[in-house]
Amino acid sequence: MKNRLGSAFLMSLLALSPVTVQAQDSSQHMDNGASKMMKSADAHFAMKAAQGGMAEVKMGQLAADKAGSPDVKAFGQQMVDDHTKANDQLKSIAKDEGMTLPGDVNQKQQAMYDRLSKLSGADLDKQYVKSMVMDHQEDVKDFQKEANSGRDEKIKSFASQTLPTLQQHLDKIKSIQSKMGSGSSM
Repeated sequence: MKNRLGSAFLMSLLALSPVTVQAQDSSQHMDNGASKMMKSADAHFAMKAAQGGMAEVKMGQLAADKAGSPDVKAFGQQMVDDHTKANDQLKSIAKDEGMTLPGDVNQKQQAMYDRLSKLSGADLDKQYVKSMVMDHQEDVKDFQKEANSGRDEKIKSFASQTLPTLQQHLDKIKSIQSKMGSGSSM
């Protein structure tokens, strides 16, 4: 009887072993895929886009609250609305791809926010507008590159779909800058 139970137990372990090993192997394979994804240009783009989007929301809220110009206030609110939507889309894609995005802005973005937060009215308007022109020029370039040459279809599609909105933002902030009379300084 003991032998039968021992044999049955051993047989059940052997029967389960390949499943366990296979599950471990497939999870290792998925981890390797996620690691490769994290090192790719697409992942780098997604990380940068996530932080940039969070910075746009953070600084947009500041402008919406403290700017002197109604145009700058409205643009700030548009940044909050549009970039919150884009950030949510990117988070969803990252989740599907098994990617963890940064949870906050980078040091450079935080430093810019800190500088802007000490300003208000016309001073804030000028610095915020200048920052947004430069930022959106870089964003348009980065999103265009990803849309043209990205390898991950979901991230590439996100870039393609978001690009027209970023271009509109750039056009709008340049128009605001021009109205402020500082268009020639850029």
